[in-house]
Formats: sequence, C-alpha cells, structure tokens
Amino acid sequence: MNRLFAMLCLMSVACGAAAADLPPVKGVVWQLHETAPDAKGSWDRLGARELLIQWTAVDGVAYVRGTGQRESKRMPDWERIAREPWAQSVIVGLSGRTDERTARRSLDAMVAESLAISRLAFPFRVSGWYFPAEVDPYWKEAATALPPALARLPRPLWISAYDGTGIGAVEFAGWIASWLPRDVGVLFQDGVGVHARTAQVARDYADALAQQLGKARVGLIAEAFREHKGRFRSATAAELKAQLAAYHSFPIYLFDGPHYVSERVVRELAP
Repeated sequence: MNRLFAMLCLMSVACGAAAADLPPVKGVVWQLHETAPDAKGSWDRLGARELLIQWTAVDGVAYVRGTGQRESKRMPDWERIAREPWAQSVIVGLSGRTDERTARRSLDAMVAESLAISRLAFPFRVSGWYFPAEVDPYWKEAATALPPALARLPRPLWISAYDGTGIGAVEFAGWIASWLPRDVGVLFQDGVGVHARTAQVARDYADALAQQLGKARVGLIAEAFREHKGRFRSATAAELKAQLAAYHSFPIYLFDGPHYVSERVVRELAP
C-alpha cells in the first residue's frame, strides 16, 4: 500500500511538472462560418486571454451589424463573448474570402469592406486588427500588392503567413522582411496539423522571423487539428503538449479553439 501510494505521488508530481513546463497559450483563433459552432470553452485554463477572430465578414456575409453586407443567419452573441475570460481583448479579423486565390485578387474590395468594419463600435476591447489575406512565397505579387493595401488599414495590424514552398526558415523570414511594413506583425502558421513540418522546425521559422522583424512582431498559430486521409480531426492532448512545448517565449494562438480544442482536451492539458 505504502509503495503504491508513493508511486502514485511521484507520478502526480511528474505529470504536474510536465504540465507546468508547457508555455501558456496567449489566445485562441475562431474561424466563423454560418454553420460553425458558437465560441464556448474554457481555454483560459490554458492561459488564453485574447480571442483572434479570423474574419468578421467573409464572402459577402457579415457577423457584425452595420457593415453594409448581408448579415449572417447565425449572429454571434458578442455581448456574451465580451464577458468571457478568454476574450479579455480581441484581435478583430477584418473582411476576407474563404478561397485564397480569390482573396489575393480582391485586396481592394477587402480593404474597403475592412475599413467599414474598423469604424464600428464593439462591446469588447479591441487590441488589434487582422487582415485575412494569408501570405506564402508562392504569392509572388504579395511584395508589391500587399504593402499599399496594408497601409490603408488600422493599427495595430497583423497578417498570417506560411511556407507552402519549403524554402526554409532563413529564406522565408528574409522574404517577409523585404516587403512587410515595419508596423505590421506576422502570425506564423506552424503547419504541424497538415504535417508540413514538425513543431521544432516551426520554432526555427519563428526564431528567424524574430531575428528579422523583432520578437514583438511575431506570433505562432498552433494548428490544433491533424489531417488524416483528407479529413481533419482534433489533435489529442498528447500531440498538443509536444507541439506547444517547442514554442516557449512566443505568443501562441490555438487554431481553432471552438472547432478543435474541446473541454476534454483542455482538462488534459491544464496544469
């Protein structure tokens, strides 16, 4: 009995230490669509205090009132969300397109729609803005098309980026730094969920971006899903632990909290 009790105590201490070693999550991402689940969870137990909304209007459908676009059949309860501990501040995603190629051809329209959104009043504290035109080196025109578009948008401003080409961390960071306005931050999509790279390699990208841009302008989007045979499932707590452990000292945003980070996963991850 005493030996078993001692073993259980040692296991409990070890598990607690492992959980404590995980870096806190800064926030969760929420990708809205008309059939999406509502944003409900306890991600604050993982440290999340900031909500990153991928977009507040997409493909002509708005999830806030007053944009001039068609309002979604399912409008979020923004008043309730503003009271959530994981939404003490909100990075507001502006106007986007679900199809990446369409988004890259629609920058002018997206900027105009985004400016209308930026003039609205929100019930939560806006800590920044996110322009949902995802960037990777295959988009050759980004270096000339994006800077004038970004110049028209409010600050603080973030974009997201990924390396679909596999050019490597140093080359990727140099490419971003060669054209990105100095007052715009980058959220790097780690690619772990789609098996594009390991978490440690994603950390190498974040380090390279921080060296080029300054650490204050870099965050990591941790994909909290796993692709399997063309479909997506939630990452397990064990998978997320290994993933998050590589990202110490960087702001981490879980993609996507409402879809993939369930109460069960939170319970298993929470220290």
